[in-house]
Amino acid sequence: MNFRTRVLMGWAVMLAAVLICAFGVSSYTQARGDDTLAYAKSRDAALAAGKHHLARLNSLNGKDATSVDAGLRQWLDVSTGPLHDQLKRTRSKDANDLKKSGSTARGTVTDAALTALDERAGTAELIATVDVRVTSRTGAAGTERKRFEATLARTPDGWKVKALTAIPVGAA
Repeated sequence: MNFRTRVLMGWAVMLAAVLICAFGVSSYTQARGDDTLAYAKSRDAALAAGKHHLARLNSLNGKDATSVDAGLRQWLDVSTGPLHDQLKRTRSKDANDLKKSGSTARGTVTDAALTALDERAGTAELIATVDVRVTSRTGAAGTERKRFEATLARTPDGWKVKALTAIPVGAA
């Protein structure tokens, strides 16, 4: 290979490297400003918040008054809209019932998915299965599997549960 051929090959390799770098920068710029990336981040945030909040709404320690009040306060913290209003309205009755029963419940979301997300309206629809481990005052424990459909709303404090509906097993 002579000198001229080596120089031309060097320039060709350098030109190919510059083109590859330019393509990489262009792809990165497009992906960074891509609406689908923002949508995916919003979807992931709504799903994570929804799972966390459903677990909270299915968990409560009824062993003493302080635990019941703290649990009911958490229910209010993760809810908004009509669900929040209903929980607020029934709080004293719920507290009395829970203190009498002395049971504890621990909800674990086993599976969940968003079925809809409207970023402009700030709403999302979620379906989930939740295992609720209930322990009675006597210490007897059992696990119930529940299915829920939840409406989430974006608030200044993040995503919160606006409506919650239990779906019976066997429902289509």
